[in-house]
Amino acid sequence: MIAQFTAEETAALLTPAEAADALADALRAGLDPESCPQRTALAVPGGELLLMPAATQEYAGVKIAGVAPGNAALGLPRITGSYLLLDGPTLRPLALFDGAALTALRTPAVSALALRYLAPAGRALRLVLFGAGPQAYGHLEAVRAVRGLAGAVVVARTPAAGERLAAHARALGVPARTGSPADVADADLVLCCTTARQPLFDGRLVAPGATVVAVGSHEPDARETDTALVRRAAVYVESRAAALREAGDLLVPEAEGAIGPGHISGTLADLVAGRMPAAAAAGCPQLFKSVGMAWEDLAVAVAMYRAAGGTTARGISAT
Repeated sequence: MIAQFTAEETAALLTPAEAADALADALRAGLDPESCPQRTALAVPGGELLLMPAATQEYAGVKIAGVAPGNAALGLPRITGSYLLLDGPTLRPLALFDGAALTALRTPAVSALALRYLAPAGRALRLVLFGAGPQAYGHLEAVRAVRGLAGAVVVARTPAAGERLAAHARALGVPARTGSPADVADADLVLCCTTARQPLFDGRLVAPGATVVAVGSHEPDARETDTALVRRAAVYVESRAAALREAGDLLVPEAEGAIGPGHISGTLADLVAGRMPAAAAAGCPQLFKSVGMAWEDLAVAVAMYRAAGGTTARGISAT
């Protein structure tokens, strides 16, 4: 019988650090993100329907996610959906997870894994966090799992929502307040977790040693960071192929002629394998642009299944 998990149960199966470990383990086992199937997007009356399949020798899985911008006005989540995990050799269904809860864990875990290699270590960091939705809360927790925080500034479209997130951070022991985009000038770490389609701040203000993470979009014409930042940063992505299809943060500057496809410094797999290019030590900002990929959902779903005591779990390996 297939195991089914509610949103609360899905969210409780792994910590962000454990989910980041699962992603790293998948990459170390040889999984190649460049060969991951593309995301399929279908416009529907309520918004957008996304289909994200992935498979390895041991497991297969597919996430069906809905993106419904109008849900906020109804008091409903913007992201909906389910994740079906299957046994690889037989394609027998094993588990059904809440897709929104999986995404809310997976995306911050991807960022946390990148930050293990890109964010300054050895001292508490000053954070500027754009956004006040589920991803912003998830990223705050994930960052705390990999780096100490000296303080946090929340920049949100709605002041009341920003203050709620700042109060949440203070309750966790992180000094926090609301602020403005200009606060990036004093930041060691900038996290962009919004639905913005235009740049959130002036990239010229970002300090040379700071790290910026942008996770808000997977559309070629939407971006959270500007051309000025991208031009001067060492840029890392989950997959070159996916970034060059979907990362508006990079594609818009490329269309402007400001950068070329070779501007990408490295990938998440490069970071995990210790392949750090010279640009990483050149005193420039570090930018990690995430679009979200199906292999990440699969790696985290397998780890959740194992954490729940799945009896046929055998780990995740390369195809």
